[in-house]
Amino acid sequence: MKSFTGTRIIAVAALKEAVRQPVFFLLVILSMALMVLNVFLPVFTFGDDVMMYESCGLATLLICGLLLAIWTASQSIASEIEGKTAITLLSKPINRRQFIVGKYLGILLSVLVFFIPVVLMFLACIWYKVPYDFREASRSDYTSAHSMREIIQVLPGIALVFMEVAVLAAISVAISTRLPMVVNMSACLAIFVVGHLTPKLVDSGALKMELVGFFARLIATVLPALHIYEIEAAVMTNIAVPPDYLLWSAVYSACYCTAAILLAFILFEDRDLA
Repeated sequence: MKSFTGTRIIAVAALKEAVRQPVFFLLVILSMALMVLNVFLPVFTFGDDVMMYESCGLATLLICGLLLAIWTASQSIASEIEGKTAITLLSKPINRRQFIVGKYLGILLSVLVFFIPVVLMFLACIWYKVPYDFREASRSDYTSAHSMREIIQVLPGIALVFMEVAVLAAISVAISTRLPMVVNMSACLAIFVVGHLTPKLVDSGALKMELVGFFARLIATVLPALHIYEIEAAVMTNIAVPPDYLLWSAVYSACYCTAAILLAFILFEDRDLA
């Protein structure tokens, strides 16, 4: 019980610290502005404007959510360690593992708080854009079922975006225990790119050299398989994402987050805070 109380205190403090940062409000305003702006930007998709808008909206949600998670991890952990303020917290009846878990939960809560207004704006814009495109195409057969179908189509993508941000946030927490913000952001960006590309290169057989292929498969095994969170093809082709796919993605995300937090325990255990 005491362990949970300490973790909860750290999580609430990390959440409050995150939402008070100017970066938080900047990302919220920027994301919502992009959601609204993309509704009216003309794109040449031959009638697939809504699908393109949904893909762009998911990308906006992912990038801004990821930036918030990495920034918060760096501010809450790396900056506190370098500023010698972490030792004040750990001098109280709060151990290092409670510190790490609490910070991670606070980061996830801040991302969730960020998601709520942005996702609501995203869904509202989809609801508006469907009849808007019907009018632009001079079609009179619009019903609210068309908008509802598009919203239902994009909901699994929003869930997968949150899972991907949660995985990368866990990695960022582990890196923040040892490295400063600039290195943390650079490393997470590299992991983001490699995590999306390496499995595709391995599966395609593009890596012909045995040694290069071995290291590519090793990297693909160690780094998160971020390609499982990509559903742009399903969105663009109006294919429903099966519930079991979401379930297994959630299980994979939970396992990888747990592994990353355990790595953070190891890295932070003997970190000198004085």
